[in-house]
Amino acid sequence: MSETNNSSRRRGSHGGFGGPGFHGQMPVEKPKNFKKTFHRLMSYLKPHTFLLITVFVFAALSTVFTIIAPKLMGHATTKLFEGMIMKMRHVPGAHIDFGAIWTIVVELIVLYILSALFTYLMQYLMSGVSQKMVYTMRRQVNEKFARLPVSYFDNHPYGDVLSRVVNDSQNISNTLQQSLTTSITSIVTLIGVIVMMLTISPILTLVILLTLPLSLIGVKLITGRSQQYFKSQQERIGALNGHVEEMFTGHQVIKAFGKERDAKKEFSRINGELYQSAWRAQFLSGIMMPLMMFIGNIGFVLIAVVGGILVVKRAIEIGDIQAFIQYARQFGQPLNQIANISNIIQSTVASAERIFEILDEVEEVPDKRDATIIAHPRGHVRFEAIDFSYTPDKPLIEQMTIDVPAGRTVAIVGPTGAGKTTLVNLLMRFYDTQAGRITVDGIPVKDMKREHLHHLFGMVLQDTWLFQGTIRENIAYGRQDATEEEIVQAAEAAHADHFIRTLPDGYETILNEEASNLSQGQKQLLTIARAILADPVILILDEATSSVDTRTELHIQHAMKTLMQDRTNFIIAHRLSTIKEADLILVMNHGQVIEQGTHQQLLEKSGFYADLYQSQFAVEIEARPN
Repeated sequence: MSETNNSSRRRGSHGGFGGPGFHGQMPVEKPKNFKKTFHRLMSYLKPHTFLLITVFVFAALSTVFTIIAPKLMGHATTKLFEGMIMKMRHVPGAHIDFGAIWTIVVELIVLYILSALFTYLMQYLMSGVSQKMVYTMRRQVNEKFARLPVSYFDNHPYGDVLSRVVNDSQNISNTLQQSLTTSITSIVTLIGVIVMMLTISPILTLVILLTLPLSLIGVKLITGRSQQYFKSQQERIGALNGHVEEMFTGHQVIKAFGKERDAKKEFSRINGELYQSAWRAQFLSGIMMPLMMFIGNIGFVLIAVVGGILVVKRAIEIGDIQAFIQYARQFGQPLNQIANISNIIQSTVASAERIFEILDEVEEVPDKRDATIIAHPRGHVRFEAIDFSYTPDKPLIEQMTIDVPAGRTVAIVGPTGAGKTTLVNLLMRFYDTQAGRITVDGIPVKDMKREHLHHLFGMVLQDTWLFQGTIRENIAYGRQDATEEEIVQAAEAAHADHFIRTLPDGYETILNEEASNLSQGQKQLLTIARAILADPVILILDEATSSVDTRTELHIQHAMKTLMQDRTNFIIAHRLSTIKEADLILVMNHGQVIEQGTHQQLLEKSGFYADLYQSQFAVEIEARPN
């Protein structure tokens, strides 16, 4: 989107007056409700009303000074021409009035300097206004994220959210300043140029206006065709990017199945369609400028012919013809700028609309005013006849009751989609139940402050999350006030201290964006050290060892045993061999706890868990090397 806008701004403003730069443009995304979103976007400018008025005044003055200049230059030409004519006729005392011409030159220099000064001040003030406005929007979005429920992030792709926060806000920032200032200068220029042309000659002004419909007809005919091809070009570029990315990421599979020829054929097909659309779009866009220049040159010819007749009849001065030609050139520029700005504004409002969609999202239910804080938490968790569904017509959990005394370890197993992770989400109050209640130490989680509730929990997930920073900072993420000794003790308890000290910078080693300078097992040990340092009352382990090898898994299991001591633990696992020592195993399927008991008790029942365990055990036996 921003590239389109930038390309629009870079297009030239040279050529005939009939519409320099009136040419085919890349299609822009249009807002769903332009009027409503535009008014809302403009409301962000209200705190800067005084500055905007100042910007408007400076823009008007800068433009007026520029408009007056051709008229003065015409006077200088007239003085020069009259003096030369008088001398050619040998009129006694005839001379060129260089003093008057020099005075006009000085006036022009002063006007241009003042115009440049006011333009500088206008841009300086508008830069501050636009950046403050976008700063406010970004701050509001960031604050909004803190109030959005987890369901929002579950239902919206990461790339889409990132695009709204970064690209769309940047698009507004890039175009707002230019759009507002250019709109002001274009309108003032258009009105001022028409007024000045009318003061010189209403007849010549009519000649200019009669050629304008030719430009508009040419623009409409060509743009209507080129827009279709530009749109097709963008679609083909997207298809080509997708194909190349797919072929690049899956090149091993393609080679393994011998599909290189098919991949080449598909690339050639998409590339051929892109070629056809691109050259048609560029060809039509390219002939726009020559067409406008042709129409503009017709206008200049008419001005020269009609103006010459008027000069001969002494209706206007020769310098007025020069000034009028300059005004004729200026006449097309604001029309071109307004046409470009209309696209830019459409794109900007569309970006604002996408940001406002985030700001209008339903926020999570706020904490109660008398929300409870547990002074001395123990970790007794109870689910009492809870019902929950992500969508109203598809119930997931119905009338589930579970009691987990403090200090117990509960394992939750079951097939994919059984509701294991959902149970944890409800416990953390990332989602609220539709019926029943969940309590911690007898206090319903809905009656507790979310911040306090979350501090009761520590989580070690399958997908490790480490931010760009030092290992020390990553371990201390849950306790910013932790001492050096406590950080090292947590790392030792997690069996991570040894590998950390083998790194070149030890605890000061900086992890890159993806923490690719560590193995998956090392990342997991750091997240365990982080959880140990946070010292939570309740611990949640969600498939913490599923993506590591057996040897690393043993290290992680030893670390987790240390972590789980004297805590209430919830373990979500697919590898049933890792949960044999759990105090209670809940077997879930279709949102229901269909079996519960210890490992041995469930095996003796010969039910769902026993079948699941025996099938995994058989697979592990077959996988072992002979």
